[in-house]
Amino acid sequence: MNDSETTVAELKRILGEFVDQRDWRQFHAPKNLAMSLAIEAAELMEHFQWIDVTDSRVVVAHPERRQAIAEEIADVLCYTLALANSMELDLSAAFEHKMAKNRIKYPAEEFRGRWGKDDPVPDPQNH
Repeated sequence: MNDSETTVAELKRILGEFVDQRDWRQFHAPKNLAMSLAIEAAELMEHFQWIDVTDSRVVVAHPERRQAIAEEIADVLCYTLALANSMELDLSAAFEHKMAKNRIKYPAEEFRGRWGKDDPVPDPQNH
């Protein structure tokens, strides 16, 4: 499997089959899945805890660390897919809707190179 050939629907189906084969839907209430998603996101953050931004870019190049981080990202994705399945949520439609709102909230011409409204406007000569 790879990103360019695998659809979100396929990922949701595979995760759904995994859950069904274990009779886990009974545990997959939105509350439980949202909590599990947050826990997995925290486990992902642990890989970057106590290191600076530069080191966080370097650590992902180390093969063993990269694999461990990839597994945590996959766990986050699994719980995201499980939550979407339990809610019968179309992730692509939700993504499209949110990106439309983000484009309005963060217009490119106003936010290019900036993370927020209150950060200083970048000096073009220092870019």
